[in-house]
Amino acid sequence: MDWSPEQLKLVEKYHSLAEIPEKERRYKCHTCHFVVDETPCPHCGETALEIMCPLDHCDCHHSIVESIDYCPLCGHAVCPECGSHDVVQISRVTGYLQDVAGWNAGKQQELKDRVRYTVA
Repeated sequence: MDWSPEQLKLVEKYHSLAEIPEKERRYKCHTCHFVVDETPCPHCGETALEIMCPLDHCDCHHSIVESIDYCPLCGHAVCPECGSHDVVQISRVTGYLQDVAGWNAGKQQELKDRVRYTVA
């Protein structure tokens, strides 16, 4: 993913999502699927909201891509073509396809650290 200079400035300014001041935070509500500026969610009252990465634009129009990139700020998987964080990453590790969202942190880090080769 080629991040813009403005996006890279955000990465330099904040080294993690927790460093973003509360007045600048936006949140994702996974109950009603809204992006909101406050917690609890004003639409459904959900209190367990995820801090939204400022590099996420929540709109990926790609259906399938061959590779995956990772956000330099939050570390989540992103679409390598548009940078959206709303992607489902699947992997074939033990003979079947599986969504990696349910993997533990160690297994997800192992996936990020893998070296990928292109067969010419």
